[in-house]
Amino acid sequence: MERPLRAARAATYVYFVLCGTLMGTWVVQIPAIEERVGISHATLGGLLVVLGLGAFVGMQVAGPLTDRLGARIVVPAGGVLCGATLILPGLAHDPWTLGGALLVFGLCNGCLDVSMNAHAVHVEKAYGRPVMSGFHATFSVGGVLAALAGAGAASAGLPPAAAMTAMGAAGVAIALIAARALLPATASPEAPTASGRATGRVWLLAVLALMVMLCEGAANDWSALHLKDVLGASAGTAAFAYGTFAAAMTIGRLLADRLAARFGSLAILRHGAVMAAVGITLVALGPWLWAAFTGWALFGLGLSGCVPQLFSAAGHADPAAAGANVSRVAGLGYVGMLAGPAVIGWLTHLLALNHTFILLTLLCATTAVGAGVLRTGPDRARRPEMAADSR
Repeated sequence: MERPLRAARAATYVYFVLCGTLMGTWVVQIPAIEERVGISHATLGGLLVVLGLGAFVGMQVAGPLTDRLGARIVVPAGGVLCGATLILPGLAHDPWTLGGALLVFGLCNGCLDVSMNAHAVHVEKAYGRPVMSGFHATFSVGGVLAALAGAGAASAGLPPAAAMTAMGAAGVAIALIAARALLPATASPEAPTASGRATGRVWLLAVLALMVMLCEGAANDWSALHLKDVLGASAGTAAFAYGTFAAAMTIGRLLADRLAARFGSLAILRHGAVMAAVGITLVALGPWLWAAFTGWALFGLGLSGCVPQLFSAAGHADPAAAGANVSRVAGLGYVGMLAGPAVIGWLTHLLALNHTFILLTLLCATTAVGAGVLRTGPDRARRPEMAADSR
């Protein structure tokens, strides 16, 4: 394997960790900032929608821009901007300034997210075997680093603005240092010439991403509450529900690349969705704590490899438009991530919380049925060769 390609892969890992760390830094500071600004949980929920809106817009801007200018320019630019704007929420003093800060930070985070995924597609193509899931696993590692750094900052008595400034400055430096190892631009400045069939297939992938990420978003916000409110677990025990889900997601993504190389992306998506459906059904219907923990673990493990396969398929559908296609799938998927908690919350007015999870079962089953979309397209035709090369 050529050294520049290995360096490009290592740099991609760095940007995924960076993206997870910067977003995680904001997440761990939410309670302190909420108290400082003096807003309610309901107001915070609305402001988080503003963050999501900014991220969605940033994704749609960065995708085509990455195709035109190349990842070596857009990825580090996104990293620098994301690091530089991390301080803004820490400086907010009222709901309006916090909303504006989150809009800008979300936009920059969306730019980094899509551009680094587009670069990951090109790295995967150059490797000739699946490597996308490993990149997504390191995003989760970034969240863990942010949690550790946040705990350290809190113990040292640092205010949110100081902690976020330090992390943002480190992020800017890392984004600039890692830029040299990225692959050079290969895209033509001319507009991509994707066929209507390829574009339609990408939108089908985007719909699947919406369903999968809706399930993930629902687990993020409702897993702990399920154990506490439905099964009567203590707050400490309930917290382990999300931890079980997140740990299973990380482990699954560390394993998914090897499994995709051996069995193909279609098998990862289809069997993963089936496993997730079984897991969340166990959560919805099981009256015991052990069933809940087992179900959340199966749910996380099943979902873990789904999104990377969808992103990879979108990027390979038309290499000249990898950024634009990834932005479509990531953007619609992000809508699902934001909508998941809200949809479950709305359904709780009609059903018990655990019974609302049957919707997630149906979405996972639909994803398993729709996984055949990975069978079509020129990128799928290369998978047997990729699998052979990886062994």
